[in-house]
Amino acid sequence: MTPSLFTLIFTVTLALTTLAKLWLARRHLRHVVAHRHAVPEAFQSRISLESHQKAADYTSAKTSFTMLGDIFDAALLLAFTLGGGIQLAANLSQTLFDSALVQGLATVVGVLLLTSLLEMPFNLYRTFRIEQRFGFNHMTLKLYLLDTLKGLLLGAALGLPLLAGVLWLMGRMGEYWWLYVWAVWVVFNLLLLFIYPSFIAPLFNKFSPLQDEAMKSRIEALLKKCGFTSSGLFVMDGSRRSAHGNAYFTGFGKTKRIVFFDTLLERLNSHEVEAVLAHELGHFKRRHVIQRMVLTFALSLVFLWLLGVLMQTDWFYRGLGVQTPGTALALLLFFMVLPVFSFLLGPLMSAWSRRHEFEADAYAASQTAATDLVNALVKLYQDNAATLTPDPLYSRFHDSHPPAALRIAHLQSLQGAR
Repeated sequence: MTPSLFTLIFTVTLALTTLAKLWLARRHLRHVVAHRHAVPEAFQSRISLESHQKAADYTSAKTSFTMLGDIFDAALLLAFTLGGGIQLAANLSQTLFDSALVQGLATVVGVLLLTSLLEMPFNLYRTFRIEQRFGFNHMTLKLYLLDTLKGLLLGAALGLPLLAGVLWLMGRMGEYWWLYVWAVWVVFNLLLLFIYPSFIAPLFNKFSPLQDEAMKSRIEALLKKCGFTSSGLFVMDGSRRSAHGNAYFTGFGKTKRIVFFDTLLERLNSHEVEAVLAHELGHFKRRHVIQRMVLTFALSLVFLWLLGVLMQTDWFYRGLGVQTPGTALALLLFFMVLPVFSFLLGPLMSAWSRRHEFEADAYAASQTAATDLVNALVKLYQDNAATLTPDPLYSRFHDSHPPAALRIAHLQSLQGAR
């Protein structure tokens, strides 16, 4: 393949991918607005027209802003690749540092920092305009900047040694470097699973032991029934940053812990909280977490092998605007353009995730009353202003959870079968 041909393939694929995203978003907008005037029949007794319209307006605002972000992302990618941005960063690094490893580190870190800086106005607008407008943002600018600083420092502490190790392995381990890098990547991610609950998450949020003894007893009974061992039940101060609510379990092995957002506990009764947790435990019992980890590691192995093949070709670099091949530049180019060529994997991953959600719902319905989970979900849809009427095709591409109507109908059928 010639560099010019790969440039053409990349440009056309990027254009088609961006246009597809915009077309899907436009479909979604039209569908949500068209159904804004009436609450879907299945929810008419549970959700008010005012709440339904708020969800439609919130979804429309987010989707419109996402369209702008898609255009910006495509332009930024072109600027870094065909526009010569990555090559410029590499040239600057070569003038500042003598070591090839340090040059590679500086190039990758410089591009990532510049990308984050350019994307910051979008994040600020999303947080302090859209989320603020609909009453979800509780974050101050000071807290936002503090979180950003913590994220940068944490990324440096964890990411720089990992990146340096990866670049060293790529340069020293010969033809099969990708196997060594993959092994390091797997170990790194497993280590993160162990340390995240106790050392990383507390840097951003406060976690307090669950104090409600009645609820604690119900949950411990459910955990024993489901055969789940936890290192503790914790409440997270999610309301400090957002009005959105959730519950999850995190960690690995003996470090597993269950976390409830304080906003969730304020809205749901004990039966509904138990049902939500039973759904999360369903992912554990059906081995969804393990399956996703295995798939993630398998895909990362394939992608690293593919990178190993591409970095040996001249057309890969030159076709993406880089004139001086190198391991760091290959790594940077590959993972910047990968989303362009993997866009069509989205519906497949969403379909797999949705199947897991249905299975977790079924497990929850076998351990608790399905009506409790239905009631909890309806409250969460309402509190989070989640649209009840997404465009079906857009949802298949972007939503990891089934649409509300399908999910509620599935739970009601399970309740009727009991």
